[in-house]
This record gives sequence, structure tokens and C-alpha cells, in this order.
Amino acid sequence: MSLQNTSGFLPVATAIVGNLLVTISKFIASFASGSSVMFSEAIHSAADTLNQVLLLIGLRRSLKKADDTFEYGYGNERFFWALISACGIFFLGAGFTAYHGLLALAHPEHIEFNWIIVAALVFSGVVESYTFYIAARQLKKSFPHMNLRERLKAADSTTLAVYMEDAIAIFGVLVAILAVTLTYFTENALWDALGSIIIAGLLGGTAIVLIIKNRGYLLGQSMPQEMQDAVVEFLNADPAIERVTDLKSVVVGWDAYRIMCEVEFNGDSLARSAYGGTRMRDQFNEVHEDFESFKRFAAEYADRIPRLMGRKIDEIEKKIKTVFPSIRHIDIEIN
Repeated sequence: MSLQNTSGFLPVATAIVGNLLVTISKFIASFASGSSVMFSEAIHSAADTLNQVLLLIGLRRSLKKADDTFEYGYGNERFFWALISACGIFFLGAGFTAYHGLLALAHPEHIEFNWIIVAALVFSGVVESYTFYIAARQLKKSFPHMNLRERLKAADSTTLAVYMEDAIAIFGVLVAILAVTLTYFTENALWDALGSIIIAGLLGGTAIVLIIKNRGYLLGQSMPQEMQDAVVEFLNADPAIERVTDLKSVVVGWDAYRIMCEVEFNGDSLARSAYGGTRMRDQFNEVHEDFESFKRFAAEYADRIPRLMGRKIDEIEKKIKTVFPSIRHIDIEIN
């Protein structure tokens, strides 16, 4: 699997380039004007750039093949790095922005208005809108038949992080424009400081949502209930299985699962498979009056049935992987 085919790669790569350019422009505007909200926006974009680099690291490392240390692969690496990224949004982005906003609120300073602020905000709005479009398109492509709420719930944490960060970035630009405009017309730096605090609150909320989502993956959440029900129904439909007594699942990467299930085999179906047609009657005629022949038959039967069950399990696992490609590892135990 190539990195380009990994879900979330394109939005992350686009967002890194876009946010790096936006960060530079916002820092230039903040130093030229002394605006608190512009400095908060610059920190916001810098944090986004760093966090998206972490997301890219997670995507790359999640592609490592399984080895003796991690026999089920490194798929969960993306959630680990996404969790670090979300913590970065909370502590670096929201925390530092809130601190700077509160500092500006307590000690307001004069703000110098010039064309650099306008240019930086317009440039930021255009770039953030484009990166947001890429993330939204990826989300729609992954879940074409879902509405937006369902897509956000089902999305992988990497694409969701980029989508939410870019959405907040666009809203942050609008907040910055409003704060700077109000400060200019009222000549009151209070609006500039409040803009920073609002942006900090938005970043904090985004971080909490992403932390909760990645926490679920890292703790080993199960696959969707409807998919789990479909697997149980599929297993119960197999003639060799009497019933499924238990099924557990755990995520081992984005859209990749491991399932463990206990089943009861259908003895009649196994017997017909082992001695189909008239063969069982022939065996009976050979052994029903000869105890030594019966013992040989019993030993052969005891040896044949476990091997038959093993082949059946292999066949069932192959069918499951064909019907449910996201199930990568299967452990079937006989109850």
C-alpha cells in the first residue's frame, strides 16, 4: 500500500503547505500591526502546521508491515500521532492563544492598522478555504451516501482533524476580520483581545473532540455494530456452523479490524462431509459386528473430524475476508 492511497494523505499534505504559507503571512501582519488577534491567528496556524506534520508522521508509520514485535501491524500508529496532534491543538494552540488574549485584555496596546493586515487575512481566507475544500471532498468521497453529520462520525481521525482545523481556521479568519474592524472603528482594543479568546475557545473545543475520538481507537473500540451483526449473520448462514456463541472485535488500524469468535459446529453437517453418500452405511456394515474394526473406525473418525473442522475454519475465514475486506485478522474458536 502506498502512502498516497492512505486515507487522509491528500488533505494532510495540502493543509501542511497551505498552513505554512498562512502562518508566515499572519506573523508578518501581527508584527507589523501589534494586533493580539492577528498574533493569535498566527499561533493558531503555526500550531495547525505542526499538528498536521504529526498527522503525516502517523500516516507514514501506520503503513509499516507487521513484524515479530507487532504481529497485527502498526495501523494504530496513526491514532497515537493524531492524539498527540490533538493535545498540541489544546495546549499549544488554545492555551497559548487564550493566554495572549487575556494578556491583551489586561494590558491593551495600540494597534497599527495597515494594508498588511488586510492582505494577510484575505490570503489566509483563500488558502484555508482551499484546504478545507480538499478535506471536505475527501470526506464526501469516502462516504458518498451519508449526510454531513454521519460523515463526521464515521470519518477517520486524520481527515476529521484536517477538516475541523480548516473549518475553525476559516471561522477564525472571520473572527479576526470582525475584531480588527471593531477595534478600528471603536478605537477600543477590547475587541481585539476578545477575538483572541474566541479563537482559543474554538481551538479547545476542536481538540477535545479529536482527543475523545482517538482515545476510542487507542483503547481498542470495536467495529460498527451493524457490521458486527452482518458478520454473525454470515457465520450463522454457513451449514457447518450451528450457532455463534460470542463475537468480539477490535480496531487494528483505520478501517481494519480483528475479530475473535466462538462457534458451535453442526455435527450432522460435519458427519455428512466426512462420510457423504453411501460411505457411512458401508462403514457401518463393515464394523457393526467386529469390535476391532469399530475401534479402528472410531480412531479414524476422531482423527478425521478435527482436520475437517480445521479446513472448514480456513474456508470460513477466507470467505469472511472476501465479503468483509476490512476484517484483516480472524480467530475462530470452537465452543
